[in-house]
Amino acid sequence: MRNRGGSKEALARCDGEGENGVKAGMEWGKTAEMWTARRESGRRRKEAEPDGGWGRAGRKQRRQRWLLLFCCSMACTLAVAVFSICLGNVHFSPLELPDILMGHGKSMERGIVLYARLPRTMAALFAGAALATAGAVLQNVLANKLASPGIIGVNAGAGLGVTLCCAFGAISGIALSFAAFAGSLLTVFLIFLFSSRVNASKTTVILGGVAMNSILNAICESVAALDTEVAMLSIDFRVGGFSAVSYTRLAPASVLILFALAALFTLCNELDVVSLGDETAQGVGLAVGKYRMLFLMLAALLAGAAVSFAGLLGFIGLIVPHFTRRFTGNESGRHLPFCAVFGAGFVTLCDLISRLLFAPYELPVGILMSVIGGPVFLFLLVRHKGGHRYD
Repeated sequence: MRNRGGSKEALARCDGEGENGVKAGMEWGKTAEMWTARRESGRRRKEAEPDGGWGRAGRKQRRQRWLLLFCCSMACTLAVAVFSICLGNVHFSPLELPDILMGHGKSMERGIVLYARLPRTMAALFAGAALATAGAVLQNVLANKLASPGIIGVNAGAGLGVTLCCAFGAISGIALSFAAFAGSLLTVFLIFLFSSRVNASKTTVILGGVAMNSILNAICESVAALDTEVAMLSIDFRVGGFSAVSYTRLAPASVLILFALAALFTLCNELDVVSLGDETAQGVGLAVGKYRMLFLMLAALLAGAAVSFAGLLGFIGLIVPHFTRRFTGNESGRHLPFCAVFGAGFVTLCDLISRLLFAPYELPVGILMSVIGGPVFLFLLVRHKGGHRYD
């Protein structure tokens, strides 16, 4: 009896080891398939490159060209920022700027630079970098080159959050930043839910975002009509501009923007995989749903933080990613940093032009953005056979 029992236990143990071996084999098979898919994706991407992906000289030349363009854009952005601080109704020489920033010079000059132009220039830089990067991320995640925070209603959602926050009397910088983030995040989730559940085309997603933008703007107008104090506060906010920016409003939003940019710059490879589609991303073992939600949250954080102090600036997230993609391609590791730098310089330049164009009067920079962005959006919508490219 003992021998029979021992033989049964041995057989059961052998069967268990056999099942474990089969499971281990299946796991190793899945791992092999995952790495095979990754190698195949890398091979296809290399073959799509002009030199087939195998020429070291070609890759080195492209990397050097990108570094040169990035350094030139950084230098141009820095130059625009310096001119933005120095030029205005009262002009300063760039050579005088270091002494003024260190506390030397006349009190009036220090007051103008430190408490008027410096926060305004910093706000333009942060807003441009945030909105341009958010537009590039939304275009990759939603697989739609016409997506941007201002078009699909993300900025309007952030504006609704700020309007409701002001209606309840909370006008501090931290409260406005988190209210704008909550509104933009809710709008992003609604757009994503609409596109996934209805299986909408790319053009339908844009039209749905335009409808969402109109609904949210109507709610903001209703709140402003019922509360006169909110109406007075929201006049400049709805147009968009940096004339009323202060350090207290800028500080919390800038921290959120830096955090979101740092997170996106470290997740560029995952963003590229998500942009390839669900099947390809799942084939290489990426948790598509989790990463898509993460990227949408980071894009909403960027847009909401920028809107909290800059107002409803439109078309930045559309113009800048399209322009920079001509020089960097679709690789996020090169595209996102270039978008951030170029967007910062572009918005700062537009703000400087709006201040100097009709001096001593000032044109809100949001109006200038709309004048530039409207024709660009129409051009992108109708090019290549009447817009069928985006269906």
